[in-house]
Amino acid sequence: MGETDVEQVTLALLDAANDKDAEVQAQVRKSMLTLGKEQPDRVLAMCQDYLLKHPKLVVSHRVVILQTIELIVGSRIEAITYPRIKSIISLASDEMTRSKEVVPDWQQAASNIMVAVGNKHINDIMEEILSKFQPGVLPHFFVVQTLANLSDSNVYGMVPFLNAILGTMLPMLSLAKQDNMKWVFSSALCHFSDSILEYLANLDKAPDPTVRPDTFSSEIYAAFDILFNNWLQSRESKLRLTVAEAVGSMCHLMASDKLEEQIAKLIPAILSLYKKNNEHYIISKSLCQVLDASVNMGSRVLETQLDSLLFALHQQVSNSVDYSNPPTVKNHNEVLRCFSLLANAFPDRLVMFVLQKLENSNERNRLGSLAVLRHLINSSTSMMETKKLLILASIRQPMADHSNKVKKRVVQVISAMAHHGYLELDGGELLVRFIVQHCALPDTYQRGQKPEDPEEVTNEALRSMCDNTLHLLTTTVGRLADVLWPKLLNYLTPSQYNNATTPLCRSLIVLGNKKKENKEPSFNIDFTQEVNLPSPQTLMIKLLMNAAFPFSSRGHGAPSLALLQILSVNIHRNTEALWDKEIPPLLAVLEESSAESLDKKSWHENVLEILSKTLLAVDDDKWVCQLAAEATRYLSTYNNALEEKSFLYQCIGVTLQHSLNKEFVKKQLQEILLTARHNDAVEREGVALGIGRCANSHLEGTLAKLEEFGKSDAFKKSPSIFNLLKERNDVELEKVKSTLILCYGHVAVNAPPEKILNRIDQDILRSISKHFNTKVLGIKVETKDLTMKLSLIQSVGLVAKAISECVRKQGYVFTRKQELISVMLDFIKAEPADALRTPVRHLVMSTCANLMPLDPTLSENESFDLLKVCVNSVFSLPLETHTPEKTKEEEILDPKQRKALYKDTSAALHELLNSVLTKDPTPDSLQSVFKHIEGWLSSPQDYERERAITATAGMLTHYLDKMTVKNMVSFHNLGALLGRLSPRCSDPHLVVRTTAIDCIYTLLSIQLRYEGFSLDYKDEAVDGLLLLKDRLENPDHSVLYKTCSELTWVMSKRLPQQQLTTLVFMLFEGLVDSQTNCCRASSVILNTLLKNRGGGLQEMVPEMLEVLHVQLQSITEEQVRVAVGQTVLILASQHLQTVVNTLINQPLPYDSWTSEMWMALGADPVVANQIIEMVMEKLAVMAPYVDKKESMIRGGTTKMATHKPLAMTCGVKELLLNGQSQEPALSQFPQLFSCLTVRMGASVGVSAPKDNNTKHAASVHVAGVAADALRILLARAQLDEVMRRLDDANAWDAMKDQNTHITGVTLLARAMAKHAGPRLPAIVECLCPSLNNIYECQRITVTAFFSELLNHHVATELMLIDVLMNNMMERISDPCSTVRMLAVRGLGNIAVGSPEKVNKYAKELLAAMSSGMEEKDDPGKLITLEAMSGLSKVLVYLDKKNIHLLVVYIFMKIRPFLESENDEIRCASIHLMGNLSKFGSGEPVFKDQIHNVLVSLLLHLVDPNPHVVKACKYAMRVCAPMVGSEQITAMFQNHLYEDKSLHYGEFINDLTKYLIQDFPGMLNFYHISVLQFFKSNWSEVRAGAAMFIGFLLGNLPEEHFSHLNMGTITKGLVMLLQDPDPVVRVKAAEAMGHFH
Repeated sequence: MGETDVEQVTLALLDAANDKDAEVQAQVRKSMLTLGKEQPDRVLAMCQDYLLKHPKLVVSHRVVILQTIELIVGSRIEAITYPRIKSIISLASDEMTRSKEVVPDWQQAASNIMVAVGNKHINDIMEEILSKFQPGVLPHFFVVQTLANLSDSNVYGMVPFLNAILGTMLPMLSLAKQDNMKWVFSSALCHFSDSILEYLANLDKAPDPTVRPDTFSSEIYAAFDILFNNWLQSRESKLRLTVAEAVGSMCHLMASDKLEEQIAKLIPAILSLYKKNNEHYIISKSLCQVLDASVNMGSRVLETQLDSLLFALHQQVSNSVDYSNPPTVKNHNEVLRCFSLLANAFPDRLVMFVLQKLENSNERNRLGSLAVLRHLINSSTSMMETKKLLILASIRQPMADHSNKVKKRVVQVISAMAHHGYLELDGGELLVRFIVQHCALPDTYQRGQKPEDPEEVTNEALRSMCDNTLHLLTTTVGRLADVLWPKLLNYLTPSQYNNATTPLCRSLIVLGNKKKENKEPSFNIDFTQEVNLPSPQTLMIKLLMNAAFPFSSRGHGAPSLALLQILSVNIHRNTEALWDKEIPPLLAVLEESSAESLDKKSWHENVLEILSKTLLAVDDDKWVCQLAAEATRYLSTYNNALEEKSFLYQCIGVTLQHSLNKEFVKKQLQEILLTARHNDAVEREGVALGIGRCANSHLEGTLAKLEEFGKSDAFKKSPSIFNLLKERNDVELEKVKSTLILCYGHVAVNAPPEKILNRIDQDILRSISKHFNTKVLGIKVETKDLTMKLSLIQSVGLVAKAISECVRKQGYVFTRKQELISVMLDFIKAEPADALRTPVRHLVMSTCANLMPLDPTLSENESFDLLKVCVNSVFSLPLETHTPEKTKEEEILDPKQRKALYKDTSAALHELLNSVLTKDPTPDSLQSVFKHIEGWLSSPQDYERERAITATAGMLTHYLDKMTVKNMVSFHNLGALLGRLSPRCSDPHLVVRTTAIDCIYTLLSIQLRYEGFSLDYKDEAVDGLLLLKDRLENPDHSVLYKTCSELTWVMSKRLPQQQLTTLVFMLFEGLVDSQTNCCRASSVILNTLLKNRGGGLQEMVPEMLEVLHVQLQSITEEQVRVAVGQTVLILASQHLQTVVNTLINQPLPYDSWTSEMWMALGADPVVANQIIEMVMEKLAVMAPYVDKKESMIRGGTTKMATHKPLAMTCGVKELLLNGQSQEPALSQFPQLFSCLTVRMGASVGVSAPKDNNTKHAASVHVAGVAADALRILLARAQLDEVMRRLDDANAWDAMKDQNTHITGVTLLARAMAKHAGPRLPAIVECLCPSLNNIYECQRITVTAFFSELLNHHVATELMLIDVLMNNMMERISDPCSTVRMLAVRGLGNIAVGSPEKVNKYAKELLAAMSSGMEEKDDPGKLITLEAMSGLSKVLVYLDKKNIHLLVVYIFMKIRPFLESENDEIRCASIHLMGNLSKFGSGEPVFKDQIHNVLVSLLLHLVDPNPHVVKACKYAMRVCAPMVGSEQITAMFQNHLYEDKSLHYGEFINDLTKYLIQDFPGMLNFYHISVLQFFKSNWSEVRAGAAMFIGFLLGNLPEEHFSHLNMGTITKGLVMLLQDPDPVVRVKAAEAMGHFH
């Protein structure tokens, strides 16, 4: 490779180094680095020349080149020649200092080169730098910066120069006037100092171990003098900070005396910086270094600065630390280091300062002081030993702070103190109390809420921290055990520490267990000595109370029980064995329970049981009495937790039950009754439960105490001025009485059975009664107080006596009829609708019934109101057995009274109804009464229907008895009444069924009377109804429906024709009855009736279908829906044309109810057959669509479906859904299949017609309807496999869509060919006529179908091949290009379906394919594509003799298509090329053709289209043997599999090696071919071409370079380096990396 080529490429890369794309820039650098590593001198020389020749290059471009130089130098410094190093140093120095102005990126890049070279050639670098670092002349900014960086990167190389550098630098400092120069000098001095300190710290590794700190001290001091005295006061904060940092580093190198002189000025100066700068870390770091140096040399002056130091440091430590901002965290740590340094030097002063600061109540100050205190306690242990008591005293003030942030810091301090032995000292217990207090904090936020301020310390967070601290103190600080045990017990009983119970118990359990296991004497607590501790009894009662409510106060139940077990011997010596046995099972229950799942009642019994067993085990009455007394005193602590207080009363009751001291028991009962808060229901209940339990052992004493308390002062009212408060006192008195009434009830329950029997009347009930009733003037008055009523009811329930006192007497005086009836109705209306407690209803109705016969007669409205109110008032009552809720006014009735009351009320209603009919026994009057009842007949409640039917039966019987026939009156409402009553004969409720038959019998008897028959006339059919009643006993559905059929026959016989319509429409209403049985009965009656008498209802058919359509919308019962379908079918069998016309005219799309009616028509094969024939006949002759103009403005037309063919298609689809339509579907399968397929073709892309009402297009998918019908037809024909294949392939969706219709039809034909072969001849015969149809869309559908059939051998097997081929040949000249394309496809398909026939039709096939490839009228090249694909398939089976002469001709013909813009054509042409290969094997001319397209195929392996890539892999694999290289053949066949991924870079790299090896003579041809693709339209191909060239160059031996035109290659790659696509530019740059 010529040097000029490498230079050209390097030049191009240098030009592209500033590419706008980051990835390209990176690759350019990478390639330059690659070239640079291979030929460092040459590439570095070019980089230098480039920079020298382009002095005005933009800075960013220069920077990239300089950075590349730095990378090459950094990686190949050993390989670069010394002269080149010298020139690089010179270049970098020049680039760095050319501009006097500071240009950071540019000069920094040059400086970095100097640093990189300096790592090896420090002397040369220093020679160059020092030439620009002359005494008396202010150097360039970056010269100083470079010196600073060199001292960092090469410490051992630089330190020996530093003395001289410092000597030169010192005079320069006074010349620096600008801030940036001052900054760079300061930075350099800082770096120099740090390097010297590192050098000194590692002298054992240093080249010159004689270097000492004083070597530099005078220069450093001189520099310090200028920086400190002049520059530190700068206004520029960045400079101030750097100076401060430098001063800090320099302090360690200054002579001690000099430093001592400066301290007095230095410290105030550094402290003053805090106010001037926002960033404090550097200042604190510098200060820390100054303090470190000062303390190390034992400075005396430092003490004079202490006050100001401490003040400033305290301000710093008080600043809040943002843990997401590292500098603030670093600053905080540096400040604490400063405090540590000062503490070691001045311990007393420092501690006093911190403790004084603690007194300041400012939150920030306190937080800072506490942080320091904690740090000192942890870090300066020995020094703090004498200060412990002082610190303990001082911490009290912050402990009283209200801020949670302060408290959190206090807890941290206490934790530190605990670990260093403070808590054992006097006053340590206060710290423990502080922790416990904060373990008991309530929540700040409700569950789910979050604090708005992220820094806020919530109660929850603080509490959690205290929990953890208490646990840590217990478990990790062993010496605290005696401080915490038993003192922590103090905190268990006061209620303010309730929330801390759980952590307290856990700590005590750990401590107790440890002491018990170690058998420490201190485990046993002497309660007489420990005067502050709660007594054993109080402890036990508290822990048991906690256990009773285990999930309160953060789940304190289990820890309390566990602690109780540990404390056993300390509570009482007799409890240990019992509790060790009883407590673990209770703990196990809690372990498996949650607050929701625990059964509270049984859990409370468990706790009371353990209390009872404990008292038995203790066996010490004095101890038991003390327990009861302390528990009673403890009651008031639960005033805010009444449930717990109620339970404590029970505990007291159980304890008293075990006491033997009767006087003590009475005293405690008196105290309980006196102190109880009787106003609260929960507390009253608790008192009663407790006293009840006490009565178990002390019945006499308890009753006596209750009696005595009932007569005590608590019940006496003293007459005084305070009687103004009488009402309130009354209320409170009632509540106390309520408590006593409840107490008596619980005493009765709990007292021993043998003692209580003779006490109930004498003591208990008498006392209850006395308290419940008060006397006024000697007359007993019933209380109105609800509380007392409730207490009474509860008490009476408890003593198992039913007491009821609900007697109401009402007297009525008659004045005027209407007025009184109105008053009566008001009484009924005032009654609660949902309960019958009083005889008001039946008394009112009886009165009204007696009033009815009197004149004047009520008006129609008055009569309507009366009947409505009375009927609804009685029928709406709940079931007689239903227990009404307790109310304020009345007590509940017993069942017997309620039953009697219900019976009376019902009889009174019947009496009222009969009185109305007696007044006017006419059909109109009957109707006016019946309309109030008929709605209840279909109620969802059995008892309501029973009431209604019973009332109807009684009313009809009464009517039959009372009716008088005058002038042959027509019974005009017979149809309506039968329509309502007949469905009830199938009611699920037996009473309703049998009574309904009675009603119909009575109705037909009335009809006979109206027809003129005498009272004693017996009609055989009507009398037969009574025999049906017995059958109705059997609830079997089939029996009930048979009965309904017979009933219908009787009704049909007796019903006049003019009432038939009324009955039918009433039965339609019955279809939506509340009882599904009755809905079914309605349908049975209806269908039986229509079969018998439906023939005469033709005019009513449309209206009947409309009503059925409406009713279907409400019918949910499947059986009834089926029956409605049967109704439609019956009507269709009688009036087919009318039914079909009515249904076709329903709006589209059919709603589900119309669809159901259509589906019903499929149930009868005869009807279905007639409909299918009718539809096929119409569809064959009717226009499937009309062309409508889109709009006057735009022009153009759309296809709009015609209504009738669409409606008929929808109808057939629904009809076929009926499983019973299989027979007609099968008998006409070929015709219907063909009809629907063609219909589908004519429907694709057709819009639905407009709805006549809304004028909007109906939301019907026109093609979808035909496709769905066809799908159902296939199901009916049981072509399951066809269906499965079509469903799997989503063929139905494809068929419906205009864009994918052909694909869908192809899938349909494929499935039929594979799985329904025998049906095809008849289908083909039916479809053939449609190929000459005027509708293009239908020709397309049929051609697509036939085309696919040719894809399958079944066409030959069924001898259809000639018919199909002839049809395809005819379609080749069809005016429609889509049909022509499908015809070409069909001809190609013969190669797949019937390959043995290919040579028979060879001539026609080749002619058709050739003309297809030359098709002119082929806008999307679809015919060309099909021709190539078809030819590919046909070639597989053609004899060589039929094509031999045409191979090269076809090859030449398809070659232009390889670069076609159309992906599919590229794909097909490459595929065809692969298939042609078998005809060219052994032909030299064909081998040449393969080599001609090889580059194209290789580059299309990265084609953007994946199908083209697969085709390339296939073609190259099959052509591989003809390439003429075994290695390339093996490569193609091993790596180029369609489904395997290919690493293109590696593949091309290896391939170029073999091309070079096997075809060196063709390298010129190859690289020229590749270069042509540099201009390809596809960026992927251009990038691939660049890669190809890159690998070719990379693998090419020197001797072959003469075959390549390097100039053209270089030119081409340079062009690609400017390509718009960054990927191409990357690959071009990468290729250039191979130019070495």
